[in-house]
Amino acid sequence: MDPFLENQRVVTRRQFFGKSANGLGLAALSSLFGGNAIASSTGAGVSGFPNQKAKAKRVIYLWQGGGPSHVDLFDPKPLLQKMAMQDLPESVRGNTRLSTMTSGNKAWPIIPALQPFQRRGTCGTEISDLLPHTASIADDICVIRSMHTEAVNHAPGVTFFLTGSQIPGRPSLGAWTTYGLGSESSDLPAFVVMTSSDRQKSCGQLFFDYYWGSGFLPSRHQGVRFRSSGDPVPYLTNPNGMSQAARRAMLDDLRDINQAHLAEYGDPEIDTRISQYEMAYKMQTSVPGLQDLSTEPKHVLDMYGPDVLEKGSFANNCLMARRLIERGVRFVQLMHAGWDQHNNLHTQLAIQCKDTDQASAALVKDLKQRGLLEDTLVIWGGEFGRTPFGQGDPKNPKGRDHFGKGFSLWMAGGGVKGGHVHGETDDFAWNITKDPVHVHDHQATILHLMGIDHTKLTYRYQGRQFRLTDVHGEVVKGILA
Repeated sequence: MDPFLENQRVVTRRQFFGKSANGLGLAALSSLFGGNAIASSTGAGVSGFPNQKAKAKRVIYLWQGGGPSHVDLFDPKPLLQKMAMQDLPESVRGNTRLSTMTSGNKAWPIIPALQPFQRRGTCGTEISDLLPHTASIADDICVIRSMHTEAVNHAPGVTFFLTGSQIPGRPSLGAWTTYGLGSESSDLPAFVVMTSSDRQKSCGQLFFDYYWGSGFLPSRHQGVRFRSSGDPVPYLTNPNGMSQAARRAMLDDLRDINQAHLAEYGDPEIDTRISQYEMAYKMQTSVPGLQDLSTEPKHVLDMYGPDVLEKGSFANNCLMARRLIERGVRFVQLMHAGWDQHNNLHTQLAIQCKDTDQASAALVKDLKQRGLLEDTLVIWGGEFGRTPFGQGDPKNPKGRDHFGKGFSLWMAGGGVKGGHVHGETDDFAWNITKDPVHVHDHQATILHLMGIDHTKLTYRYQGRQFRLTDVHGEVVKGILA
């Protein structure tokens, strides 16, 4: 379109929304004048949701970036031990899509699980000795052994799981959830993100903002990242020389100006700006209290492990996640890097398990003993699994490559069937033989547990209705309690 005509169209639309008696500006402004300056970003979400019975009120997603090896942790295959260092049969491999690092291999030497598997709990779920703490909550978790994805590389794989598309730009799972359901907290964001990494920095993958972004949804639904050093959120602290009263007065003046702009133009991002200023002011009080762990009993701190008081550690983030959901935060996303063992499987996998195993299990136990697990959904998993064959020198392979055709993750609480294993792969942990669960099925099930029909939660953008699961996804009824 001609630039002049395009500008004319935008101006005309702006005038329509800004000046019409029924425009978005007046509607949004009336909600603000109702007495709650952040009503549009907290409280209820979209009208009509939840639209079915909810079993979970909140989500804690323990994202394990890099691809945890299902072969070594959750999916025992005795045949791999018997066939160690033999080639994975071509009849099994078929034409499976692999990364370019191994797709041209001439040899496919099988590496069996690094540690034995044992039956755990009364349910008897087999879990590796590498995860003794996770093994202790076997009766509380549902292990899905039949996840599958089309992605073979990290960023597209993470983006697919967390936004429903391998291409960046779509709203994240947390954004969709808060868009649909709103928040139960008035002084903390509805969606909070925290990141951590293995001490060795062995996994070079980055955490991109669009993993918790709002995409085309109003930006107030994007995740707020809490940093591990300095102010958890930038600019919360008053500048030198500014008193609390002066800051309040400044925010009041800004609010008046923004409300005038909102009434004039009806831009929903102005509403977001008003909300963010008010939320930041409230977080000046709520965040320091959130971070004060002096009230936590010693036995609780000990349960999370020796790193629990180290800011930015996975253990500290897990404890903070529990404290956040206690304060009404709807969606907490912990992102931990370190599972990408291409050439250090025999050393780094054990280190990574040690860093994350105890805290993951402690979070589930902590929620359970407080009566929060039954309506809090906890998810543990990454973007894909790892190959049963070794990567590197065929005679002395040091790692495993990415593998998305069949892998594992676990879920707990929030209406999920504890002590249960769903789905199966073949004797080589390669092909799914029972109850496959696609990424979109997983997303549909999360929303279902939150009381949302995934086909109904939509947002109109660029001429069509979008949803998290695109045009796919079926609720995995076999894992529901």
